[in-house]
Amino acid sequence: MDPAVPLPLDRALAVSLATSAKDWAILHGVAMRTAEEPESSDTVNFAPFMLLPSPVPRALFDQAKAAQRDFNLLVHRVSQDTTFLTRCLESTIQVDDFTRRLFSIYQQVQQEGVTQPIRLGLHRSDYMLDSPDWSSQENGEPSAKQARLDQLQLKQIEINTIASSFGGLGTQMAGLHRHVLRLYGASRFTIDQHLPKNGAVHSLAGGLAAAWELYGEQSAIIVVVVQEENRNAMDQRWLEFTAMDRNPHLRVKRYTLAQVYNRAELRPDNRLVIDGLEVAVVYFRGGYTPADYPTEQEWEARLKIEQSKAIKCPCISYHLAGTKKVQQELAQPGVLEKFLKDPKAVERVRATFAGQYTLELGAQGDRTVQLVTSDPDRFVLKPQREGGGNNFFGEDIRAALGNMTDPKERTAYVVMDRICPAVVSNYLVRPGVEPMRVDAVSELGIYGVFIGRGNEVVLNQEGGHLLRTKPSHTQDGGVAAGNALLDSPYLI
Repeated sequence: MDPAVPLPLDRALAVSLATSAKDWAILHGVAMRTAEEPESSDTVNFAPFMLLPSPVPRALFDQAKAAQRDFNLLVHRVSQDTTFLTRCLESTIQVDDFTRRLFSIYQQVQQEGVTQPIRLGLHRSDYMLDSPDWSSQENGEPSAKQARLDQLQLKQIEINTIASSFGGLGTQMAGLHRHVLRLYGASRFTIDQHLPKNGAVHSLAGGLAAAWELYGEQSAIIVVVVQEENRNAMDQRWLEFTAMDRNPHLRVKRYTLAQVYNRAELRPDNRLVIDGLEVAVVYFRGGYTPADYPTEQEWEARLKIEQSKAIKCPCISYHLAGTKKVQQELAQPGVLEKFLKDPKAVERVRATFAGQYTLELGAQGDRTVQLVTSDPDRFVLKPQREGGGNNFFGEDIRAALGNMTDPKERTAYVVMDRICPAVVSNYLVRPGVEPMRVDAVSELGIYGVFIGRGNEVVLNQEGGHLLRTKPSHTQDGGVAAGNALLDSPYLI
């Protein structure tokens, strides 16, 4: 695909545009804490970004947006099906301790009785633009070969149901790129035609505020559960402050799971109270990796939250509905129809699925192992983890499977077709270095906001977008993991 403007840029122009864009980013809150001081906001820098917006076919952008409300409803209905969740995860929990602990909380809450029927989902469905022509890969990596627009297909990487990040910073990127294109000399008409507006931060904050209002107690607070080390605090603050701007009575406070354990209590009526304040909504921006649970105290804090009548985002069943194993099962023939009764909704969702394969014990899982080891460059091996940087590619897949001493270990993973993404030229802008021209690939995220009460749909909306771009040789990992950069779509 052709870039937004003719490349390469003159070096002096690239440096000038990047310098102005860095200042724009700082002035508009596109910021992160530094790696040296991840717990302090005394020193921050701009979040890494692409100098130019990256091209995305308008038809595929619209396709992704159109499917989001279907995905929101799908997650909700899957979360209500105890039999399905149990069947999906029964092998995984035998070999994956983290998923087992989450599932144990889920079982306990189900046995005791769910105290809060209202569920809030702030999801993000992530996609890449796949070129089915594998000749555009060299040694398992995307090459700079131009992909024809009519050949590109929208393929889902995953759906995130917990800690779906960068709604705050990502919302600002369209403004940053408007600024860069204006300095370059693009007309306002051209900019308006190609850069879509993005209201992600307002949609996500609106979901938090709506859930708080449904709880029905003005003095209650929203708690954001954060990680001990938290470079991405500014992105979270965007949502916190925007939510508080919507209602003068709404207050947001931040706690780690360890702090919840030490300072929160579960009252006999199942109200969650922390530092003397009743909690209306708990929004998880931590709690999605094993590292977030270094002791039993963090697990006890998670259970305490799930047992309470605070509205959870996500509740434990939404968290489990977003695991890779559940997503793999949903991609199998005939499964979507169990949860989505509208044939058009099934069609919209299924059209985005890449091939997914089971590693369950038995003939089908054995065939997957043979398929993957015979041509590992065509696949990705995924564990039940969030946060980026966890997947296996190419020869590492062979090594990972070969190093498993017990065949049961493979059931902690799923296999997906490796997407061959469209490659485009752009400039990386990172702190401390001049802008660097690279061949890059993009990942499009579409946010969804959903509130359900039992079978009732209270709110279901598509909630804005996110584009992250990384050098084409980078295999895995997002912005927080240090590999991808913030971007915005230039619709073509």
